[in-house]
Amino acid sequence: MKHFLLTWLGTAVALIITAHIVPGFIIKNFAAALVATVVVGLVNAFIRPILGILAFPVTLITFGLFTFVLNALALWLASALTPANYFTINGFVPAFLGSIVLSIVSSLISYVLRVVE
Repeated sequence: MKHFLLTWLGTAVALIITAHIVPGFIIKNFAAALVATVVVGLVNAFIRPILGILAFPVTLITFGLFTFVLNALALWLASALTPANYFTINGFVPAFLGSIVLSIVSSLISYVLRVVE
């Protein structure tokens, strides 16, 4: 349970950091980041695997680079499913850049949390 809560809080912090780095990637406040983290997690758990299966031929042809596009689409969908004005992504390019920055920042935060534990 402790690991789950730390991961949830770490991802929320990563979303806020990403919002400060990427223009067009907007998080209202920390509570909104916590809600957005839950929505992103649900989209990644249920919808992204389906997208991955459907896009497998394109991913194979592009040697896996299409995965970046799938991550951006999943993040963009999560922002659309999050309650209004909590978490907003203004277009595909901010979603694409945000997914890359979010991945890097989340990895760094996860590493720091693993070292602290």
